[in-house]
Amino acid sequence: MADRRGRRPGRPARTDGGRRTAQPRPDRGGGWTGTEFEVTVGPVAHGGHCVARHEGRVVFVRHSLPGERVVVRVTEDRHPGFCRADAIEVLEASPARVERPCPYSGPGRCGGCDWQHVDPAEQRRLKAAVVREQLTRLAGLADVAVTVEELPGGALRWRSRARFAVDRTGAPGLRRHRSHDVVVLDDCPITVEPAAQAVLSRRWPGAGAVDVSIDSAGAVTTSRLDRGGRATSSRVVRAGGELPEEPVTRAERRAGGRDWEVEGTGFWQVHPAAADALVGAVAGFAAVRPGETVLDLYAGAGLFGGALAPTVGETGRVVCVESDPGACAAADANLADLPHAEVWQGEVDADGLRELLEELGTPPDVVVLDPPRAGAGQAVSRLLAGTGARAVVYVACDPAALARDVAAFGEAGYRLAGIRGFDAFPMTAHVECVALLVPEP
Repeated sequence: MADRRGRRPGRPARTDGGRRTAQPRPDRGGGWTGTEFEVTVGPVAHGGHCVARHEGRVVFVRHSLPGERVVVRVTEDRHPGFCRADAIEVLEASPARVERPCPYSGPGRCGGCDWQHVDPAEQRRLKAAVVREQLTRLAGLADVAVTVEELPGGALRWRSRARFAVDRTGAPGLRRHRSHDVVVLDDCPITVEPAAQAVLSRRWPGAGAVDVSIDSAGAVTTSRLDRGGRATSSRVVRAGGELPEEPVTRAERRAGGRDWEVEGTGFWQVHPAAADALVGAVAGFAAVRPGETVLDLYAGAGLFGGALAPTVGETGRVVCVESDPGACAAADANLADLPHAEVWQGEVDADGLRELLEELGTPPDVVVLDPPRAGAGQAVSRLLAGTGARAVVYVACDPAALARDVAAFGEAGYRLAGIRGFDAFPMTAHVECVALLVPEP
């Protein structure tokens, strides 16, 4: 139970059954911060919170579950229509509520996880509900069947790559939710233990953050960042001991029956089982045929293009497009034994895509795209729809961005023909999806 002493004096309030309750100020935000009141929690929403209502206003409540009766404390009130709050006391708990396995999680503590208080099976159901809601609200699609699938390994110790913040004293940790404050940690239970301890067991004076990753061979790479976000040094620790500091390090990954090389702390799926799961979903939806041309956009180290290249046959072609030079170099190495796979360096924006399609010479039969969290965007989506590709396979880490792009494809004559969700980020609100878009008949 929370200690409710020390409230700020002078807030407009009334007393109701011992609860401090803010007077409604629906014309503007700013009046409720720090106040507490009871609410009945409504449905889950995108972003790791649930929706409640109090005196005519929407309250986005973290650390709660649908159907619960809770006491909330308003943490942020900047908008006239809604405010943000934490559930600080549970009066009527959901059956899906569990004890938090991480001692650093909870209201006002580490913001790295959203759903430590939720049974993992219920987490997956909530994520599926969020994906459905986004597709309905942003893409206008009703009754889309979505299931979020569990990945092997459980809900803890799955994170193989992380960025830890460092405070002014050199102590590492993670930030509070929507804050720059660093919560100093001695462990992070969702991070693979050797990776967590490589950062959290020591001080990092002068650093702004530390990136860390552990590869398939157990090598741990740490990269020290200055307060401007620039990497200043890196270190690799393997089973046989520590290697000298290097400006660029390599990590070994295994997925899709192949070995892959990436930059030590460069992009790769964070969950150890995610790359295999996504490759299987992409290959299943793409159903590539011999002789086809496949365009793999935002290709990274070549994971999807490399997995599909053996299926195009001697007359087919896979073109992987990536803007980052380091990732392109890794993709070149990873795909060197696949004569039908090519790596092109370039931006996947409207101008770059027009130039790319012109140089390609023939329209692609299949497009695979794995854009950043913001999505591909309307212009790129429309250009890809204009190619007439028989299948567009879209890998998304944000359901809102996916829904917006599905809407853009829909306006250009494509429909959503299939979707799979994967719980690649247990204990958080994030979900990975693979969607199939095909031309309307």
